[in-house]
Amino acid sequence: MVKDLLYLGVDVGSVSTNLVLIDKWGDVKEALYLRTQGRPLETIQRGLANLAERYEDHQIGGVGTTGSARTLASVVLGADVVKNEITAHAVAASRLVPGVRTILEIGGQDSKLILLKDGVVSDFSMNTVCAAGTGSFLDQQAARLQISIEEFGELAVKSNHAVRIAGRCSVFAESDMIHKQQMGHSLSDIVAGLCEALVRNFLNNLGKGKKLEAPMVFQGGVAANVGMRQAFEKALGHEIFIPEHHKVMGAVGSALLAQETVNHAGGFTQFKGFSMAEEQIVANSWECGDCPNLCEVIEIQEAGQLLARWGDRCGKWENALAVARSETVPEAQVQTAGQ
Repeated sequence: MVKDLLYLGVDVGSVSTNLVLIDKWGDVKEALYLRTQGRPLETIQRGLANLAERYEDHQIGGVGTTGSARTLASVVLGADVVKNEITAHAVAASRLVPGVRTILEIGGQDSKLILLKDGVVSDFSMNTVCAAGTGSFLDQQAARLQISIEEFGELAVKSNHAVRIAGRCSVFAESDMIHKQQMGHSLSDIVAGLCEALVRNFLNNLGKGKKLEAPMVFQGGVAANVGMRQAFEKALGHEIFIPEHHKVMGAVGSALLAQETVNHAGGFTQFKGFSMAEEQIVANSWECGDCPNLCEVIEIQEAGQLLARWGDRCGKWENALAVARSETVPEAQVQTAGQ
């Protein structure tokens, strides 16, 4: 019997895949930030292999997954709980910053605004279509200016007068920034202006008509940019808290949810073990043409054996898999299950 179990949280997004281990007190003991690079399955296995060097299966008390590839991750890992990013980020922020009312989250390719009341999500909005309010746009402009993203934020806070840059569209923002350079404005003023433009974009797209109240938390990879933090504080008139593990808050929330779920289930976890890092897992998809919905069905196979299917609205293919599994259960196993 392991005295102190750890809980694994996994957040698989389009830009990064994050794995976190927390102890029974909710303290982060391990945090991995990996680039997804369009290969979520391989990245999950790479993260598992990394953790397997220091931990054993019996130390894991539960597993939770979130992010755009949360279903895929849950099948590979054997997750005890699968939740969306809004829930995971809200749970993590509430634990690390008690009483938080507003969560500002900016990732590599999307951004989120989450409002809480008495620890419960009361409203939220997401931006997944406009690049102007995301971390990838900041990365592109830092590269164009030939400065690191760390220097980007430091330059912004040195500015005495942030120039106004159009932030509604990434194309217009870039052309406006070039124009300001040609006019002779300093680099620090331009960078500060760009940070403020991104904040305006965020608040106009996600915060319109919403009441943003303190305490406020800024999380996601972009929270490391001190220029963005300063721009948010200037626009909102409140101090912005940045958690220590701001880059992996989704994974932290998933781990906390896994701990809660397993404790309510009597302490049993469905975790498949770190050996899944070495298994041959293949993802396939096809379009079902049996009705006008034309659902895209995804299936996962492990060593040639079908593990899971999803994506069909009617449940036809998922149900077919469940029936096939029940038909292949050995008679003795069926009898045991019925006892």
